[in-house]
Amino acid sequence: MSKLGQPLSDEKWQAIIQNDASCDDKFIYAVESTGIFCRPSCKSRVPKREHVRIFDNTQQALAASFRPCKRCKPMSGPLPEEEWVEQIAGYIDAHYSEKLTLGTLAGMCHGSPYHLHRTFKRVKGVTPAFYILQTRIDKASEYLQKTDKAISEIALRVGMGSTSYFITVFKKMKGQTPAEYREKSTTMNSSEVLNYENDK
Repeated sequence: MSKLGQPLSDEKWQAIIQNDASCDDKFIYAVESTGIFCRPSCKSRVPKREHVRIFDNTQQALAASFRPCKRCKPMSGPLPEEEWVEQIAGYIDAHYSEKLTLGTLAGMCHGSPYHLHRTFKRVKGVTPAFYILQTRIDKASEYLQKTDKAISEIALRVGMGSTSYFITVFKKMKGQTPAEYREKSTTMNSSEVLNYENDK
């Protein structure tokens, strides 16, 4: 089945904008930019009209690879919190270079910022903010090991506009500055090559 679903009529668009519960048994709407589907009565932020796709029921939306909303629970039961947190973590992993806030994540993953923060920390053991930082520093470590890009450019690529802040956070989390980390990685790689040559 096409992920595009059915055309969005003005009547159904008004039902979505007005959170019209009387339409909950008539159709399901999915948001292409988030991959999530909702009841018309869902109180989540109103999506952009061009991103909305219409389905007759939840089965069609699932078949088109959309996921049920955590807030309005269009399925018979709620989405397990562990799965919801994994969706959030997956979004962070894919968008770590962008500006991410609790509000942004809550809007994209359909939940309140407070509930998101509390649930994420309980499931993952760290706050969303720390997970974002950790993801950015891990990605930066890969850049330092595998490329010769400037440290300031790497900071920008992982979503940290301030180079000095990036260096401070990197040192706090890795125990050394980005430059020291790169030098150590280069030395280790050279040593591994040398050992390989000697073992031949």
